[in-house]
Order: sequence, then C-alpha cells, then structure tokens
Amino acid sequence: MAPIASNKAALLALRCPRCHEGKIFTSRALSFNFADMPEVCPVCGQPPEPEPGFYYGAMFVSYAFSVAIFAVTAAALYFLFGDPEIWVYVVVVGLTAMLFTPLSVRYSRMLMLYLFGGVDYQPNWVRYEPRTRRTAPAPTPSEV
Repeated sequence: MAPIASNKAALLALRCPRCHEGKIFTSRALSFNFADMPEVCPVCGQPPEPEPGFYYGAMFVSYAFSVAIFAVTAAALYFLFGDPEIWVYVVVVGLTAMLFTPLSVRYSRMLMLYLFGGVDYQPNWVRYEPRTRRTAPAPTPSEV
C-alpha cells in the first residue's frame, strides 16, 4: 500500500502521522473496543501515544465535537420538523450523540496526535521489524 501524501488525508483516513500507512486503531469504529490502539504502528514502529496521559487533552476536542453534534441536530429538528416537543429533542439528540461517539473519540485523538504529538511525516522511514523474544539456551548437563 502506498503512503498517503497529504497530512489532512492521512488524518481523515486514521493513519499513522509518521508513515501515513499504518492504521492507528486496531478495530472497527462500530465495535465495543472502538478506541483501542496498538502499542506501536504496525508499519513503521512509531508509538501512537507520545507520553502517558497524552490523550486527556482529546477530551476537550471530543467535547467540542459533541457540542457541534448537539447544535446541528437541534437546529435540524427545529427547522425541518417545526419545533417538536421537548422529549423529541432529548431522544433524537441523545441517540445522535451516541451514534457519533466512536467517530468523535477517534478523530479527537487523531487531531491531538497530528497537532501536538511531535511526529512529522517521513517519506523515507525505515520499515519496522518487530523484535522477537530471545530465549536463553538450555543449560547443558555440565552446567546443572
């Protein structure tokens, strides 16, 4: 697979900021573990979490996404359905927010990683080879 040339396109495709090839999330968005990330990029070996607690800042970005989802949904209900009763707002806005939660979490993390992660695109990166665990040789009878 060829790397994505643009940072914006790689961010939207949820790819590694260093190689633009490796997937940042290990599972699909519509699964229960939608926020799971690998320890390192499977293609270039770049860790997706630059430091412990790095993604606490993504909560603020996710909050902004949620406010935008609430506002757009409420405005659509008001203008398209002629200001329905309050319970309709609560149900529809709540369901819409739950539906978009996986995307909100994923893209808030990606924005944090691309803007504040300190990793730039390197088109000439060296392919990552995972380390294999070396086992000590079995002791010989004379060593026992």
